[in-house]
Amino acid sequence: MSGPRRVVVTGMASITALGDSWERFEANLRHDVSGVASMPEWERFEGLNTRLAAPVPDFKLPAQYNRKATRSMGRVAMLATRCAEMALADAGLLEDPEIKTGAMGVAYGSCMGSTDATQEFSSMVMTGEVGSINATTYLRLMPHTTCANIGVFFGLKGRVIPACSACTSGSQSIGYAYEAIKYGQIPMMIAGGAEELCPSEAAVFDTLYAASLRNEAPTTTPRPFDRDRDGLVIGEGAGTLILEEYEHAKARGAQLLAELVGYASNSDGDHLTHPNTATMEVAMRMALDDARLAAGAIGYVNAHATATEQGDIAESQATFRLFGGRMPVSTLKGHLGHTLGACGAIESWAAIQMMNRGWFAPTLNLQNLDPRCGELDYVVNGGRELQCDYVMNNNFAFGGVNTSLIFKRLG
Repeated sequence: MSGPRRVVVTGMASITALGDSWERFEANLRHDVSGVASMPEWERFEGLNTRLAAPVPDFKLPAQYNRKATRSMGRVAMLATRCAEMALADAGLLEDPEIKTGAMGVAYGSCMGSTDATQEFSSMVMTGEVGSINATTYLRLMPHTTCANIGVFFGLKGRVIPACSACTSGSQSIGYAYEAIKYGQIPMMIAGGAEELCPSEAAVFDTLYAASLRNEAPTTTPRPFDRDRDGLVIGEGAGTLILEEYEHAKARGAQLLAELVGYASNSDGDHLTHPNTATMEVAMRMALDDARLAAGAIGYVNAHATATEQGDIAESQATFRLFGGRMPVSTLKGHLGHTLGACGAIESWAAIQMMNRGWFAPTLNLQNLDPRCGELDYVVNGGRELQCDYVMNNNFAFGGVNTSLIFKRLG
């Protein structure tokens, strides 16, 4: 086969604050249920102002995750590996021996490894004693802990592509997996991102005055695009797509959930934390070019929209310049908080599900649009029944990293 290959999604899964099945997740979206909660256990952190997060409730691993299998896993790797298992099952590949031949690889990301492992190393520095460190400490701490643990758990021998790029870790992983398949390097990839809840990550945004302080009213925040926003809320979870070369998927009779037709990533190149509306727009244009689509082909944009003032304005203005006021736009951050390294994957999963079902979720808590935001068609109040053939998912990260993914409906 010569030339670029087509890349399709043949399985997917998510673990979120609002459930780990689409049926439960969609029901929560339709009923405006928020996953954000108060975190009284954070009261012990002096100087931490925010007490809000969107945790995954009652996360438990099945029996096959015995002590030997999980020794190298912190919570983030457990979330990632379990989510990958669910996606492989959805794709009909969990028991397929081909995935262990080198025909399947993994591209997966998170902002960082697990907090408990970080504490073990920190204890050594603070006390001068190495007793807290064991043989698995680094394996749980390392930035590619999600990728590595997925690969070992499922016996994958294909390429490993870890992405550790803050809030674009999940979307970059999907994009890199797409490129590996598109250019004939491998026929199948597990791709996605995960994040475990950690008060230190909340502190990052707290010190930047970018975290919400509505501690007494958790379900009213975050408020993406809203004039009354007061910052973001961190969340946790995982999202996984199984990407496969089209002919390979067709030959084995796989379900075809969507086609990934465009991807782009670029850098602002000017500041580590301030968003750049011009390079955001360039990333979207590059994804359209990769997909060979005009802007008018896109029927819906899933926005990054973390409910920070600078980010919401920069992103929405970039989206408006490219698509004009006709474009339906919403974000899941109001429901799930900001799941950091997982958000690009969770939101891709949701965008595909919504595209295939013809219903798109509203932006929760968007009641009074900030007049400085772009004049887009913001989806609110019960969501939107909408038929479209292409959706775009955008994510933007600290470090000036921008990503854009385009999915096509099949069938």
